[in-house]
Amino acid sequence: MNKRQLLQSFLAASALSFGLGSAHAQTPIKFQLDWRFEGPAALFLLPASKGYFKAAGLDVSIDAGSGSGGTVTRVASGTYDMGFADMAALMEFHANNPDAPNKPVAVMMVYNNTPASVMALKKSGITKPADLSGKKLGAPVFDAGRRAFPIFAKANNIGSVNWTAMDPTLRETMLARGDIDAITGFTFTSVLNLEARGVKASDIVVLQYPDYGVKLYGNVVIASPKLLKEKPEAVKAFLSAFAKGAKEVMADPAQGIATVKARDGIIDTALETRRLKMAIDTVINSPDARAEGFGTVNPGRLSLMASQVSDAFGTKSRVNPDAVWTSAMLPPAAELNILPRK
Repeated sequence: MNKRQLLQSFLAASALSFGLGSAHAQTPIKFQLDWRFEGPAALFLLPASKGYFKAAGLDVSIDAGSGSGGTVTRVASGTYDMGFADMAALMEFHANNPDAPNKPVAVMMVYNNTPASVMALKKSGITKPADLSGKKLGAPVFDAGRRAFPIFAKANNIGSVNWTAMDPTLRETMLARGDIDAITGFTFTSVLNLEARGVKASDIVVLQYPDYGVKLYGNVVIASPKLLKEKPEAVKAFLSAFAKGAKEVMADPAQGIATVKARDGIIDTALETRRLKMAIDTVINSPDARAEGFGTVNPGRLSLMASQVSDAFGTKSRVNPDAVWTSAMLPPAAELNILPRK
């Protein structure tokens, strides 16, 4: 073989090698969180940081969010492929946009219980749900706890209340100042924010929705129908890598917070570690989660929630539980056995 033939053979082999490499290129996935880079974001940032998504053949980029409703909308628009959002927000989008062509679907349950609660200060005299009747409550209009409050009120025979809307950054400040009697919000967000504003933990009254008959599901991993149809294996790979990372975060929260700190250097490490641990204990590794199993849902409970959301949110059409959820992408049971033993 002369030099020219040798060069041609080398170029052909290189082209073949390049073609094989392209065929095995990583699948890009744009993922949006429900909120800022706080403690619970470690569940997603750790598997990304440790290369678990990459090892699964995925090129995952993770962005902060500005509320579950926004995350659902952005996945529906195609701006993001997957996201992390409140199940109630997903149900509301489905029922209010029945003709939308790209309604996101929940593919894994993460917060088996809603983190929503009503919080008040002891000096208000509020100690139980019935005490909220006639009181002045505050929360952003899109707050999950505020949206679901009619369900909480019905379950606990609460009379009418007066709502004050505000920016999320003012919610705990207004409660601490006494401008309002109580607030709704995620427990692991608002309790720590109140403490940061000088309120003693012993002075905070927390009425968690799950403790008072409201068994709503919380946050789920959602995916676009386009991704589910065209690249189902990529979704399965994502959930498998996520479960592996989430197990490590729950076993060692400090390791998880280090990955959050890497994305947002100004976070308070001790505060976010507490926030992550609260999320794990109250909504991820809750009694309901251990009974049902991580990642999955109870069909009867999901159907009840669909009915409750339809009524409380006054949606244009009824929520169809079969349209908002699929278990087809979940990893094998052995990979979902990740909850720490109590």
